[in-house]
Order: sequence, then structure tokens, then C-alpha cells
Amino acid sequence: MYINDFDYELPKELIAQTPAEKRDFSRLMVVDRATGQVEHKHFYDILDYLNQGDCLVLNNSKVLPARIFGVKEGTGAKIEFLLTKRIEGDTWETMVRPGKRLKVGDVVSFSEDDKKPFRAVIKDYGQDGTRIVKFEYEGIFLERLEELGQMPLPPYIERDNNKEDRERYQTVYCRHEGSVAAPTAGLHFTEELLQKAEAKGVRIAYVTLHVGIGTFRPVKVENIEEHHMHFEEYFIKKESVDIINDTIKRGDRIVSVGTTSTRTVESAAQFDEESGLWLVQPGHGNTDIFIYPGYEFKIIDALITNFHLPKSTLLMLISALYNREDILRVYKIAVEEKYRFFSYGDAMFIK
Repeated sequence: MYINDFDYELPKELIAQTPAEKRDFSRLMVVDRATGQVEHKHFYDILDYLNQGDCLVLNNSKVLPARIFGVKEGTGAKIEFLLTKRIEGDTWETMVRPGKRLKVGDVVSFSEDDKKPFRAVIKDYGQDGTRIVKFEYEGIFLERLEELGQMPLPPYIERDNNKEDRERYQTVYCRHEGSVAAPTAGLHFTEELLQKAEAKGVRIAYVTLHVGIGTFRPVKVENIEEHHMHFEEYFIKKESVDIINDTIKRGDRIVSVGTTSTRTVESAAQFDEESGLWLVQPGHGNTDIFIYPGYEFKIIDALITNFHLPKSTLLMLISALYNREDILRVYKIAVEEKYRFFSYGDAMFIK
């Protein structure tokens, strides 16, 4: 299976540059895998498609204001950092631009206040042109990052950050800091919508997967089976596992909100001999699971997701849940109907 099998034409004007006026006012394409039928709704209509007993699985990772701008000490050269993964303590893997200017031992300063320094020392070279850096600072790291950093909007959003992004590039249920990109399918939910879902008898299980550098890395091989995903850290608490596994045992649906939630529960799946079912195991792990057509899903039954980039691993994942030909068919419909694409765009429910 080849990378060009997952290509499609997308007019640039359909790439959403700003969020919808209200989170749940974005559009929703509902795709029935059994019949191939497509419906055009709004996201607040998702309640009509969720049943009593369903379990919504949500990724509660919180996006770090991981893009910071500084100057190289000694030269004054302007440097941009994108923090991608905490390695240990104050040591991080970081994408840097321009990278050719930073060598081991160089120091970058991000604060103009000498009494409250915030600087990074280049310690080593990482994978794919990244740098391993150790931060030196006064105060609490995450508070300083909130003070100095910007939200790491994807490169296809061709504008500067604004105050609205601080709120809208996070889900309303985010809790645990660690992602460098939002789990975007969850951006459409409001607290009120989640409350209405629970009132209908829909159960909610939270998992945590910190979205990492792989989000920014395109597939560079012709044969997609040769592509390797970056490891991402995940956590699943026993409370959530109990909700998910009870839903599976009762024969009700697991509805995953986003590809990150999907990768989390599929990574934590284990066959249970006693019940004869695939169930989720609690714990903390790192996953490089790559889901593409041919993969047999063990946990999820339906998926809420955004519209994804051509040739992306995310498009491959949803093509594994439905099939490549039909996904490209409904994407063509989405283009014709002028849906908004990517992170701040509209949503799809594959049931």
C-alpha cells in the first residue's frame, strides 16, 4: 500500500484558520459504514447518534504553550523552539529553527528580565534534526512557560497566535499537560454537551495520550508499511478501564473521540481468556502503534474525528476503520459541500 493511495485534492480556502464561533456549532458529517449513507448536521446533533449505554472515550491531555522565541547568547540570533517531549526533569527534546545555528554548548535566552532568567543549554543532538536541551530558570517551569510561550498551532494555520487560541486550542476537559498539539476531535465538545450526553445515559471514560513530534512529521516513504511512528506517552486509570471494559462486556459501543484516544485504547488492548474478549488494561506506557488498512480494531466501534491532511497517518487510521475507497469518497463530498478541514475545522462521525 502506497502513500499516493491516500492523496486527495483540497482547495486551500477550506483549511480552517480560526475556530467556529461556538465549539459545537461546527458542522458534522455522519457516515454510516453499513449503508454508505452520508448526512450533514451540526456537532450539537451528535446527541442524536449516541445511544444509552455507549461509552465516549476522551483524551484529556492538555496542550503546552510549547512554542517559545529567544535569542542565542553571544550573537543575538533569533531562535524559535518547539518543545516536543520531556525526557527527564528539565531536559526536553526540542525542534529548533534555524537549527544550523545551534550546536552543543550554545545557550538560548527567552527572558529579557535578568532577575527572572529562562534559558536553555544545548546538550545533544536528537532525532530528525531536534536538539536535547536543559532549561535553567527561576520559578516554576510550567508557569514560566505559560508566561513566555505560545500555543503550537500547526503550520497550515497561517496567522499569528492570539488570546482566543489559549482557550480554543484546548478541549474543555483537558487536565494533564504534555501535548504539543491538540486532540482536535474533542475541540467540538462543550461542557453542556457532555452533561447532556451523560443525562442520556452515555458513559464517559478519560484517557491521556500526550501528542508528540509525530504530529509534525509527514510520511516520507513510498510504501507506508515502512513508516515508523514516534513513541507517545499514555496513561489509563483503572476507573476509566472499568467503564470501558464494562461497556464491552455489555455489548454496547465504544465511541472514540479522536485518533489519539483510538491509539491509546488500541495500544492498551489485551485478550482476556476468561471472557473471550479484547479488554483494556490500566497503566502507563509508550506507544508507536501505526494503524492503517488491514488493522483489526480490538476496542473501538465508532469514531468522532476531524478531516485530516492528505497522505497523513491519521487519514490512514480512519481508512482502516472504514475503507480507503469510501473515505476518499466522503472526503470528496466534504470538499464539494465546503466543510472546513484540519485542526480548527469540522467533524465526522463514522458509525
